[in-house]
Amino acid sequence: MDTSLLEQMFHTAVAQAQPAMGIRQNLPERPRGRTVVIGAGKASAQMARAFEEAWDGPLTGLVVTRYGYAEACERIEIVEAAHPVPDEAGFLAARRIMETVSGLSADDLVVALISGGGSALLPAPAPGLTLDDEQAINRALLASGAPIGVMNLVRNQFSAIKGGRLAARCRPARVATLVVSDVPGDDPALVASGPTIPLAGNRALARKYVSLYRIVLPPHAQALLAGDDNLAPTANDPGFASNSVRTIASAALSLEAAATLARQHGIEAAILSDSIEGEARDVAQVHAAMAREIAVRNRPFAKPVVLLSGGETTVTLRGQGRGGRNAEFLLALAIAIDGVAGITALAADTDGIDGSQDNAGAMVDGTTATRLRHAGIDPLAALANNDAYGAFQAIGSLLMTGPTGTNVNDFRAILIR
Repeated sequence: MDTSLLEQMFHTAVAQAQPAMGIRQNLPERPRGRTVVIGAGKASAQMARAFEEAWDGPLTGLVVTRYGYAEACERIEIVEAAHPVPDEAGFLAARRIMETVSGLSADDLVVALISGGGSALLPAPAPGLTLDDEQAINRALLASGAPIGVMNLVRNQFSAIKGGRLAARCRPARVATLVVSDVPGDDPALVASGPTIPLAGNRALARKYVSLYRIVLPPHAQALLAGDDNLAPTANDPGFASNSVRTIASAALSLEAAATLARQHGIEAAILSDSIEGEARDVAQVHAAMAREIAVRNRPFAKPVVLLSGGETTVTLRGQGRGGRNAEFLLALAIAIDGVAGITALAADTDGIDGSQDNAGAMVDGTTATRLRHAGIDPLAALANNDAYGAFQAIGSLLMTGPTGTNVNDFRAILIR
């Protein structure tokens, strides 16, 4: 029963993040001229379909999403590309999007549909760099364990499209950006590295972060980073004065929806935070300690209660196994609650894909570590090898949903009876 309820809560959170309602409630003012729709991200195709259905005027457009995430649209072209490491299809789509917004007038409107994943889906290397360089940069960032804000600031140094540069290409047209946020704190400039919104930070800060997180960049990127500032647009640039930005879906709203469902089932819900960051296995230790305290001492919350949290953890690659950040979180959690009765947990990515695997996440309880050992798997060894996917696959604990059409980052629920 507990796993079923946790799955219902996850699906409720995902439903709350679907773009259709948010699109309808945040339509920009119609222009005198053309309406051009562009976009990138794992939810961008769903957003494009919703915008088409809600917009009562003519429009054209081009949106890029992850392979397998396309939606049927009549007037907006949907292109698929690779995530989390960019590919040639994304490179060509980014070039076409930049061409699409060239030559517009002050009477025209550009609607930018932006969601998580757009950083990889819009590769546009800065002058002097190649797609191979951008792929190497992405791999280095993914392996570094750096938080999303750091990764996006570093990416921004090597791009011709991120950090507000795409919006600058739209001038003098007005740009209305609609965002499905997948970043802790919901700063829209950090979603997809902000192609239409200037990012805070400069090249000197990026150099500091590269050193701090020991990010190994390819030679051409190192040389570029060592040079002068890349003159990215800034937030006080007057050219952005007529633009607008609205966040239409976020982790905060999804967690509230899940909490409401829990209370309808007679279980109190405690939302710890919608913006938790840090190493997945470390975050798991903190969640496990709180769950054990409730299970054993009935504090700081009384049983039954479900602990909810969102945000984006990171995984520093140490081994050669398979598994995204939610699976790694759960494997560490399963080890930490080994033998403790009454605790059941689910963690999953709201886009339906945890990292680069085919699962959304997984589910564990106080018996999971024992069941892994009975299956011939040492949980600690699996964690050391970053092989949470393989471990949970062996005992049938993976959560498989397929692409959900949205993306407001990670969803974690721990139920204590």
